[in-house]
Amino acid sequence: MGHLDHAAFGWLTPVLSYAMACIGAALGLRCTVRALGATGRSRRNWLITAASAIGTGIWTMHFVAMLGFAVRGTDLRYDVALTVLSLIVAMVVVCAGVFAVGYSRDRTRALLIGGLTTGVGVASMHYLGMAAVRLHGDISYDPVKVGLSVLIAVAAATAALWAALNISSPVAVGVASLVMGAAVSSMHYTAMFAVSVHVTPSGAPLPGATAMQFVFPLAVGLGSYLFLTAAFVALSPTAGEREASASAQRPGESLADRQQARTA
Repeated sequence: MGHLDHAAFGWLTPVLSYAMACIGAALGLRCTVRALGATGRSRRNWLITAASAIGTGIWTMHFVAMLGFAVRGTDLRYDVALTVLSLIVAMVVVCAGVFAVGYSRDRTRALLIGGLTTGVGVASMHYLGMAAVRLHGDISYDPVKVGLSVLIAVAAATAALWAALNISSPVAVGVASLVMGAAVSSMHYTAMFAVSVHVTPSGAPLPGATAMQFVFPLAVGLGSYLFLTAAFVALSPTAGEREASASAQRPGESLADRQQARTA
């Protein structure tokens, strides 16, 4: 049985991975708030941005945490195709959940279906990422802890979608993102504690890329995307700001006229 180390670099990878999950959640919530106040193509674009931010945050959290994962007695490699597929799965399932909430008339039903679909998808992303791990030996899982990790993923996804529907205050969004980041991190480490590895010593080269060759550059790129998206969201005017700007450009319009136009 190989000794597993989930934090080979100390607290660095757990803290960074938690930060990535929180940033993705905060951006996703802010974009969803913007989407629910928009219509047409603007709503669609904000929902796509929200899904990409949440999906990127979850995937980056997983693989930043995996940078600290080590198994005594064997090197680790990552299958590039499966790793990329796990990213695509994260994006697609989060997008499906966000769009279900953003467009459905029955919000309760959309919340339940979207939470279940997104949660199972996030868990699938995690285990696809684990399936991409190559080592000298065999990986097995504790089914009880696997089931618990899936339940946590579904609960976290449902809470995220509920927050997207019901929270608009920046302070509340910040608090919700911290809670969601903790939920996603809990799901990851619960799933990792379900892992057991039986090492078979071998001098044969392992297929795939090392974490520093592939996972680290990709995580840095996606982290940069999150920060650029944060700047874009921060600089984009809200619906209220656009309305105030439009009203300021019509100096001859009375307050009563503006109120009538707002309610029309």
